[in-house]
Amino acid sequence: MEAAMDLVRRMPPGSTETALNALLSLLPDHSIDLLSQVDLPLQVCMDKESLKEYILCEYNRDADSYRSPWSNKYEPPLEDGTVPSEDMRNLEIEANEVFSVYRDQYYEGGISSVYIWEDEDKGFIACFLIKKDGQGKRGYMQIGSWDAIHVIQVGPEEEGAAHYCLNSTVMLSLTTNNKQSGTFNLSGSIRRQMSMTLAVADGHLVNMGKMIEEMEGKLRNSLDQVYFGKTKEMVCTLRPPPEVLNMRLPDR
Repeated sequence: MEAAMDLVRRMPPGSTETALNALLSLLPDHSIDLLSQVDLPLQVCMDKESLKEYILCEYNRDADSYRSPWSNKYEPPLEDGTVPSEDMRNLEIEANEVFSVYRDQYYEGGISSVYIWEDEDKGFIACFLIKKDGQGKRGYMQIGSWDAIHVIQVGPEEEGAAHYCLNSTVMLSLTTNNKQSGTFNLSGSIRRQMSMTLAVADGHLVNMGKMIEEMEGKLRNSLDQVYFGKTKEMVCTLRPPPEVLNMRLPDR
């Protein structure tokens, strides 16, 4: 199982689903662990009732149907599908409205969805999803995608505080195609965890929002240093810029 997870972590996001299906056929006894631990690129569906798009994932799936955070209904229809309690549903509705504003301010578009359900330990779990596809504004990037998955486990409230455990995954993929660089593809994923005990005076949604905002900042910095920084270093080493090649050594 450890070797399988190590292999998946090294696969580009676009090939993760193919690798997961191959591993499921090779390791059927570990299918539950693989499906719960491997994050796939996010897919999008349209809510026929509200005419709003929502994101599909394992956290809003029941059998072969997916629950919409807007209408709270499954597509395809599922009579006995699992739905959150009234309190969790009210929190879910508020979280989707707030997170939609957050997505517009930070991502200038894209799609977001939030799913919340009860936990066995008298707390709850919330899943915040963001998907953004598109082309670069400056014309350098032909196509790119950003998939962010934030899962927060919230413990029961004790003495006015609660414990929050956040697991975040970001999957990035971009392709450029121009005369100077030719066709170039960069893709990868990064996963981080954060735990905090916070007062709940301002509400769970405020605490979760602050943690996600802080985590996304750290993930963006890591991606910039690890993927873009190392790639730039490798490209400039193998193919120095023209200004470097045209430099002349000073006369002795």
